[in-house]
Amino acid sequence: MKKIFFALIALAATVATAQEISGEATYLSKTKMDTSWMDENRNLTPEQRKRIEQNMKKMSEKTFTLTFNRNESMYKEEKELQTPGRGGRGWGNWMGTSMSGDKYKNLEEKVWLEERDMFGKQFLVTDSLHTIEWEITGEQRQIGQYPAIKAIGTKKNNSLDWSSFRRRQPRNAEEKKKDSIAMKEGRFEDVYEQADEIQVVAWFTPAIPVQHGPAEYGGLPGLILELNAGETTLLCSKVVMNPAEPEEIKKPKKGEVIKEEDYNELFTKKMQEMRQRFRGRGRRG
Repeated sequence: MKKIFFALIALAATVATAQEISGEATYLSKTKMDTSWMDENRNLTPEQRKRIEQNMKKMSEKTFTLTFNRNESMYKEEKELQTPGRGGRGWGNWMGTSMSGDKYKNLEEKVWLEERDMFGKQFLVTDSLHTIEWEITGEQRQIGQYPAIKAIGTKKNNSLDWSSFRRRQPRNAEEKKKDSIAMKEGRFEDVYEQADEIQVVAWFTPAIPVQHGPAEYGGLPGLILELNAGETTLLCSKVVMNPAEPEEIKKPKKGEVIKEEDYNELFTKKMQEMRQRFRGRGRRG
């Protein structure tokens, strides 16, 4: 069985370099969110809590499209139509464009680009490809019509990835009281923590011999069909291979070019300034 497995991977790699490939994959994303902070906010009415839960569900369940050829890929969120007069002004929409946007990858140039919008200013976040040291386990299963193989790796957490933060567990009654006060005052950074790394589990198929996958993930000898990273699951629901008129993948060029680390630092600074302004308004009544 193992010989067949590795022969399949070798064949996929050979085919990938021997012919042009293009396609489009649709992914459903779902993130399990920590809602414990709402339990301590006694000022929330049932209607407010319901509305917040609906907005959080909308933020945590999304649909994305990955357009790819052998060397390039573009990963985009499928946006819902906005109600006239309200488009793009919600907290979820603002956070979405500020923290993540269309993602472009070029395997040959080893470059990754992402379009983001911060307070109406457009940025082009650039960095080298996000690489993961994958361990291909050999475990196999069927995903839709494709045979899939399991791979495991670890990934460094992004400091702006809200889904990777979890509320720390207080060790005693005193810490619990301090955490409760911090939550009421909006000092979430004193209560929530982020691990340096998370485990990533991917299922890829050598039947589609491209080294692409959803979001920043890739680097396996086959398209990633399912991926679990922390509290987030990405599942491919549809694949269209070699369409008659493949969509052109255009390298993004608009926006101020900035390294990801510098963008994260700037974003954090802006968020702190915003919080101070809101606190000042609160003190003035």
